[in-house]
Amino acid sequence: MTIETPRLRLRPWQDDDRPAFAALHADPEVMADLGGPIDRAASDAKLDRYLAAFARHGFCRWAVTALDGELVGYTGVMPESQGHPLGFHFQVGWRFVRRAWGQGYATEATLAALDDAFGRAGLNEVLAYTAADNRRSQAVMTRLRLQRDPSRDFTMDNGWRGLVWVARPA
Repeated sequence: MTIETPRLRLRPWQDDDRPAFAALHADPEVMADLGGPIDRAASDAKLDRYLAAFARHGFCRWAVTALDGELVGYTGVMPESQGHPLGFHFQVGWRFVRRAWGQGYATEATLAALDDAFGRAGLNEVLAYTAADNRRSQAVMTRLRLQRDPSRDFTMDNGWRGLVWVARPA
C-alpha cells in the first residue's frame, strides 16, 4: 500500500530503510526538539514499533520518499499507550531530514496521512502535540488546520510539557 501526493510517496517501512532511519535520528539538528540524537539500537526499536503498529492497525508513521525513491522522512498516525497522561489516543507526528525542511513536505505528507487515517482507517480524532518552543512544528500544525486544545495540554513524568492540537475529519 502506498499513498501518493504530487511530490511524495508514503509507504510502509522496509528492512533496508533502517540505515537511513538511523541517520535521521542521529542528526543533532533534526533531533534537537526531542532531547538530541538516539543511537542505532534505539532507532531500530522505534522502527520496530512502527512496523508492529502497521501490522496491528494498518497504519503507522509512514516512510516518506521523494518520487525518485529517496527517503526524506516520515509522518503518520500512531496509537499512544494507556500510560500516557492523555490515556489511549492516536497521535500524528513527523520528522524529516534537514535538507527537506522548508519545502512544505511535512504539511503535504501529513495531510495525506491524516486523510488516510480518517478515511480508510475510520478514525474520528487524532491528536498532535509539541513543546512550547517548537515553533516549526506549531507552524505545520497551523498549516494543517489543527485546532489548539489547551484543556488537553499535559506534562510527562520527565517534565516535558506538551501543547495539544486536535485533527478531526472534514
